[in-house]
Amino acid sequence: MSKEDLSNYTAIQKAAIALISFGTEVSALVLKGMSDSDVEKLTIEIANLRDVSPELQEQVVKECHDIFIAREYISQGGVDFAREILDKAVGSKRANEILGRLESSFQTSGFNLLKSIDTKQLVGVIQNEHPQTIAVILTQLTPAQAASILSDLPSELQSEVSLRIATMEKISPEILKEIETTLSTHFEDSAAGDITLSGGSKTMAEILNTIDTAAEKNILQALEAENAELAAEIKNMMFVFDDLILLDDRSIQRLLKEVESRDLAVALKAASEEVRAKIYSNVSERVAIMIKEEMEFMGPMRLSDVETAQQQIVEAVRRLEEEGQIVVAGRGGGKDDVIV
Repeated sequence: MSKEDLSNYTAIQKAAIALISFGTEVSALVLKGMSDSDVEKLTIEIANLRDVSPELQEQVVKECHDIFIAREYISQGGVDFAREILDKAVGSKRANEILGRLESSFQTSGFNLLKSIDTKQLVGVIQNEHPQTIAVILTQLTPAQAASILSDLPSELQSEVSLRIATMEKISPEILKEIETTLSTHFEDSAAGDITLSGGSKTMAEILNTIDTAAEKNILQALEAENAELAAEIKNMMFVFDDLILLDDRSIQRLLKEVESRDLAVALKAASEEVRAKIYSNVSERVAIMIKEEMEFMGPMRLSDVETAQQQIVEAVRRLEEEGQIVVAGRGGGKDDVIV
């Protein structure tokens, strides 16, 4: 069966296709629970649909089913619980796709507008808001935009907002609406946009990955003083094992001096081909053969052991970066971080 690219269809088009697939009785029940404006939009879209293939209908219904199941998992135990279950059921890639579509299905007006506003202007608007409000707003922006705003906030506010982002879980629609109302007093226009339902360590790590070095150090030091375990979790998320491909050859060679050959062989057991190629290209042919032979000699290993070895290497990367001995490509900073 040939598959169409569902990204070519808008949310309202897919909803119309789904209703066609459900049949008249089920569709009537769905429409009863919708607002008049949404019913009107769907009715127009259904009328405009032509030649919807059974294959396309099946794809759209499958997507709806995936989202319904994911919603149920989220309601049972949150986004992390849903991701864990979906990972086991359909694999990590498919789970990320489903949750990504689910997050983008929650819409609110106002936040998408912020993405087109100059960050300096945004700082002036939000810096006098409560730290929790600022934290919520930053989770709705891109990591790069959030990092830029966070850098311009006063240092004491940086750490307070960062801690709230890192410990944030699901955001209730009521809070989002309240913040929208606040924002609307500053900006007249509004637009529909995607929202992210959670902050957490991962969101904070993504922001810190693009923030300038001075602000990053200030924030991490403050987080360590407040919650050392959380700070360590964020640090580890800021650079994952697969990010070794972001290191230049000089940095890889420096890193390898810190890593035992056996630990390296264990870590590479579950590494991507890109990471393996990066390592092999920075050691001699003889050493590369030795690593491959050791990996083969080890035989099957528990994934937890492999992940432990990978994490040790990640920690070495973080330490060497903090000492200024290596540079991770793509990190925020300035001229001081450029090696020439």
